[in-house]
Amino acid sequence: MTKRDLVVKIASETGLTQNDVAAVVQKTLDYMADELSLGNNIELRNFGVFEVKVRKSRKGRNPNAPENEVVIPERVVVKFRAGKELKERVEGITPDSVK
Repeated sequence: MTKRDLVVKIASETGLTQNDVAAVVQKTLDYMADELSLGNNIELRNFGVFEVKVRKSRKGRNPNAPENEVVIPERVVVKFRAGKELKERVEGITPDSVK
């Protein structure tokens, strides 16, 4: 599902215009990105938590030249942990139904 698909689906169910829905969806994503870029976590009850984490520095290897070690510097990443309700809904699907 794309952002556009989401906008069309919400607009058809609510009777709002696609432009209005698109503006709300985009503002929501903008605010989420702003909070994450400040290092804050976002908790959406029953859906999940977006967390800002620091991934430690580590040693890596080039598969084409495994004798050369490369230091991968630490960096900040966004992690997602699914909430209880989302986990339960996802656990209900079968592996062969996943695209």
